[in-house]
Amino acid sequence: MKVKASVPLYISLKAFMQVLASVSKNYCFSGVQHVFEHDSLILGCKMKFGLYMPANTERQKIPLFLWLSGLTCTHENFVTKSGIQGIASRHGVCVLAPDTSPRGIGISGEDDSWDFGTGAGFYLDATNSPWDKNYKMESYLVQELIPLVLKTYPELYDQVMISGHSMGGHGALTLGLNYPHIFGSVTAFSPICAPIRCPWGQKAFSNYLGEDKTGWARYDTCELITSGKTTKPILIDQGLSDNFLQEQLKPELLEESLKHSTQKALIRRHENYDHSYYFVSTFLEEHLLWHLKNLDFKP
Repeated sequence: MKVKASVPLYISLKAFMQVLASVSKNYCFSGVQHVFEHDSLILGCKMKFGLYMPANTERQKIPLFLWLSGLTCTHENFVTKSGIQGIASRHGVCVLAPDTSPRGIGISGEDDSWDFGTGAGFYLDATNSPWDKNYKMESYLVQELIPLVLKTYPELYDQVMISGHSMGGHGALTLGLNYPHIFGSVTAFSPICAPIRCPWGQKAFSNYLGEDKTGWARYDTCELITSGKTTKPILIDQGLSDNFLQEQLKPELLEESLKHSTQKALIRRHENYDHSYYFVSTFLEEHLLWHLKNLDFKP
């Protein structure tokens, strides 16, 4: 497989201005689990993220896997609960786990509820005051964090594999469809498939984006697919004992959108599995192998 050796064009000045501070470093499965902190210029606060770097690999470029976590999570949840390090070590993959929102901004109401504000950035760029100044997780990931990691670790391949859980599954799908030049492969666990049509999404979008719904479609997977956005085949896993399945996640709406699109997707439903990381960890390696196949990396 041919890989790029040059710095990606979307590496921004914001990335080159950043300095990473090491918070922790733990050896794990012959690789290293890092936690870094940096001053985000886009979000206007300090941000932490996890980065697992596997041991030396024979590949010319190391695949980069970006994981987006769900509501109430930080960078820690995936790092400590999923068992990703052993999987990533076996397949020679670097894993990036960012936080889910800005922290400590001081906006009135940002800590009032668990499904909005702190821990609930929804991977979008807010346009409604007062959230529009800091709640810009879309730009943070695309313009700052990913370029910063690629600058720091030039051995990484710049076509990023993206996945996530719940709100993070929503983020993975929408970012993957909106930025196919950055995200070369997309999967999701228990994603919020149609946030425009569920309480979590309606609450977040009305506050972050305002009551004018013309800008909401950019952050709704069903709307993006209906509008013609496509990427490589997508894998989605959903547990049938998930308490949020009917009210919030609505995979049936995504299936309906796919019927009228050229986008290919495999949506798997699993008896007995719930919304937890027990579910995620069960099928996580299958997702990583799906990504590696999409990008033509040999496992």
